[in-house]
Amino acid sequence: MINSIKNISKLFLIPILIGTLSTFSLPPYDFFFINFFTFPILFFFIVSIDNKLSSFIFGWMFGFGYFISSLYWIANSLTFDETFKPLIPLSIIIIPLFLGIFYGLITLIASLIKIKKNLSSILIFSLIFAIIEFIRGHVLGGFPWNLIVYSLTNYLYSIQILSVIGTYSLNLLSITLFTLPIILFFKQRAKFKLMGIFLLLAIILFNNLYGYLNINKFNKTNKEKINYKIKIINPKITIDRFFNTDDSEPLIREIINLSKTKLNEKNLYIFPEGIFSHIYYSDLKYYREIFKENFSDQDIIILGMNTQKVENGKNKIFNSLIVVDNNLKLISKYDKIKLVPFGEFLPLENFLSSFGLKKITAGYQSFSSSKSKREVIELNLNNFSFVPLICYEIIYSGKIIGSNKNNNFIINISEDGWFGETVGLDQHFSHSIFRSIEEGKNLIRSSNNGISGYINPLGIVVEKLESTKKGMITVDYFYKPVKTIFGEHGNKIFIYIMIIYISLFFLIKLFENRRANEKRLFIYK
Repeated sequence: MINSIKNISKLFLIPILIGTLSTFSLPPYDFFFINFFTFPILFFFIVSIDNKLSSFIFGWMFGFGYFISSLYWIANSLTFDETFKPLIPLSIIIIPLFLGIFYGLITLIASLIKIKKNLSSILIFSLIFAIIEFIRGHVLGGFPWNLIVYSLTNYLYSIQILSVIGTYSLNLLSITLFTLPIILFFKQRAKFKLMGIFLLLAIILFNNLYGYLNINKFNKTNKEKINYKIKIINPKITIDRFFNTDDSEPLIREIINLSKTKLNEKNLYIFPEGIFSHIYYSDLKYYREIFKENFSDQDIIILGMNTQKVENGKNKIFNSLIVVDNNLKLISKYDKIKLVPFGEFLPLENFLSSFGLKKITAGYQSFSSSKSKREVIELNLNNFSFVPLICYEIIYSGKIIGSNKNNNFIINISEDGWFGETVGLDQHFSHSIFRSIEEGKNLIRSSNNGISGYINPLGIVVEKLESTKKGMITVDYFYKPVKTIFGEHGNKIFIYIMIIYISLFFLIKLFENRRANEKRLFIYK
């Protein structure tokens, strides 16, 4: 009986607890130092568990604890439609259990290769962890949400290296550093332990010094004035109003009045994703007069809009970012490429729709994914070109057009009302900071019911509006984009860092084996 209780605690309660604790290292809490305790504990148990199945269960439960406490907000998106409410308990449990499998694979592989209490094992454990996280970010469409490295979001000096190595590589380094304190409990000489701690502190110091110098140098760069004003709109229109199919005019007028400025100014208005999601762009034209009376001939308007077109005799709908003038004439359009499963399309639609299921957003038909390549959108404004990203397309590192392209902005429009007032809002916003540093671009984020803001090319939030506030941010300048190594080469950098890690592993392993042989020879003599 006592042994059974110990086994349950060891395989279930302890990993769920430390996984949950690691959640508090992420935004909005940002207690990154927690990982200096949880990761050594995770490593210690992996080394001490002999049974392969037990190793998998331990990692799986660690992942379950980590994701159930950081992704609970997914259930909030199911509260807007009666069809999905019965699925809320399942979403809270099933999704974390599924994502936790990736962490179970980490501990299983670590167990199979028999990692030990030595420095080379820390390197190989970190490498396994980072590779599995990379796979999680790509398999089945990928979901790279809440990588461990996002615990450094608010520590700007620490994450400037993103411009060189990118998110997945920094994730690898972060896991290594968080695990390194375990050497204090190795059966090694005090000199070895001191060297390890010195190495840890030296890496942190030099990385932060690089970040400090980078930001200090950038701050001396003059801001460039522009001859128009950028208006970032945060309308805070409740989600349930998007399901309302009544007269659209009051909603359109309310949103426009929030952004209304002097007609003799030249403005670029940026509205959030799906701000008029209950109608199509073709229907919006019926309200052309409202736009003409509230916007000048010089104004350009960017907004999220559902669009439709017929392809091969089939009507397709798209979640789009459109650029129009005050006459609602289409200047440019981007159709979303990366769709949210269940949110924007129903996987296995022919089968699941027979059970009465549909996508969570309004309407029954799934959105179609654009097959076109994402391109830079050029506007007839002085020094303004941008890469469009809709909603969670911002979470994919290395998937944005490289910094060699002639664009100075990234624009991310989003509807974050699906998160409710949960940690998901801050988690989503944190990805914007990482993308701006990786690509060296100014980033504008317009999010209904979320965090809107303007972020400079070094990830510094120049101005933002919290999810609780309705309003508008006005920008009349921008920072010169920074050409970044990661922007040029993307996730190839991660492969290079992996090669360096593998080389270091074999070098340290060779040194450890030589020391072990010398020790055995000494004992023999």
